[in-house]
Amino acid sequence: MAASRELLEICLCPTWVWCQWFGGFGSPRTVGKGLFATQLIRKGETIFIERPLVASQFLWNALYRYRACDHCLRALEKAEENAQRLTGKPGQVLPHPELCSVRKDLHQNCPRCQVTYCSAECRLAAAEQYHQILCPGPSQDDPRHPLNKLQEAWRSVHYPPETASIMLMARMVATVKQAKDKDHWVRLFSHFCSKTANEEEEIVHKLLGDKFKGQLELLRRLFTEALYEETLSQWFTPDGFRSLFALVGTNGQGIGTSSLSQWVHACDALELKPQEREQLDTFIDQLYKDIEAATGEFLNCEGSGLFVLQSCCNHSCVPNAETSFPENNFLLHVTALEDIEPGEEICISYLDCCQRERSRHSRHKILRENYLFVCSCPKCLAEADDPNVTSEEEEEEDEEEGEPEDAELGDEMTDV
Repeated sequence: MAASRELLEICLCPTWVWCQWFGGFGSPRTVGKGLFATQLIRKGETIFIERPLVASQFLWNALYRYRACDHCLRALEKAEENAQRLTGKPGQVLPHPELCSVRKDLHQNCPRCQVTYCSAECRLAAAEQYHQILCPGPSQDDPRHPLNKLQEAWRSVHYPPETASIMLMARMVATVKQAKDKDHWVRLFSHFCSKTANEEEEIVHKLLGDKFKGQLELLRRLFTEALYEETLSQWFTPDGFRSLFALVGTNGQGIGTSSLSQWVHACDALELKPQEREQLDTFIDQLYKDIEAATGEFLNCEGSGLFVLQSCCNHSCVPNAETSFPENNFLLHVTALEDIEPGEEICISYLDCCQRERSRHSRHKILRENYLFVCSCPKCLAEADDPNVTSEEEEEEDEEEGEPEDAELGDEMTDV
C-alpha cells in the first residue's frame, strides 16, 4: 500500500519511500508496516523530513528549567545561558557568542497563559491545532486546575529519565476536539500500530512500575475530568485509555534540542589556525566535563512526538538509516547511512550505538522489554548460535577464566 496523501502532507522534502503492510524482521508485531525505497538513495542523503502530528516536552524536564518552545521544542536559552545553568557557574563565558543561533527577539508568549514560543509561527500553529483547548489562562500556576492536577499526578509516577508524557496524549485529544475535520485526525492517529491487551499491560507496567493498575486508573480519571470528548469516548474507557497509553509508550519518538550543542557544531565548522583550534577544543572538552560533574547526563531539552512515517520504519541492529533533529526543533530528519536500492526496506535502529554492540541476547532483552518483539535482522540471524547470555554475564565469565582486565574493553564501554 503506497503512503497515503495524509502521510505525505507531513513530509517537508521529496519523499522517496512507500509504506507497505507486511511481516518484517524488526516489526513490533508479527504483521506490521515497513518503509521501502522507490528509487536509489545515496549514502548521506536525506530520505525525508517529517513534522510530528503532536509533540510535547517532558514534564520533569520543563520543571527543571530546560526552556523550550511549547510547540516545536526549540531550545530558548542562549548557548551561554545554557552553559551557565548546566555547569552551575553563573559567570561561565563562551567564546564566539555570535555563533549562538537563538533569536530571543522572535520569542512570543501566549497572551493568556504566558507559555513561551520561539516565534509567532509556532504560537499561531499551536493555537490553531490544540492550544485553545489546553490553555489554562490565568490558572497556569493554580494546582487545582484539572490539567495541573493531571500533570502533577503524572510526575508522581513517572520520574527521570523520562520516556513519555501524559501531555502528548492530552495534545492528541485537544487536536481532535479543536479540529473542524475530526475524522481526519482520528485517521492519522490510527496509523500507529496497536497491541494486544497483554502487550499493553506490559508497556504500562514498564512506564508506571509495579502499582501501575491503580496509577493508570487515577490518571484516566484525571484525564477524563480535564479533557473528555464525546467523539473520542472510547479513549476514555479503561481499555481505550490503556490502548492510548500503550500507543504513546511504543510509538513516541524522543526529541532532544540544545542551543549549546548547536553552538558547539558551529564552532566545529570554524576555520581556525591549529593553535586556536586546539585551544577551542580544549575549552569545549573541559566545559562538558564541568557539565557532567554538575548535571550528569541531562543536557538537552527533551520531549517526544508522534511521527507517522518514522513509525513505519522497522528496526535493524545494522540499520541503513538514522534519525536526527539537526534543526534544533521537532523536525525529524531520516538520513541514509549507506546506499539504499529501489525496493529495499529502510530500517532504523531502536537501540543506541552502544546497545547495538552488545551481545545478541542483550539486544533481544532490551527490545523485548521496550518494544515487545524479537529481532530477526541479518546480524541477529548471523549470531543465532551465540550463547544466550547478557553482556554482563559474558564479562563475569571472562573474569572467572582469568582474562586480562582490558580484554573485553569493548563490552565494558558499551554497557548501558
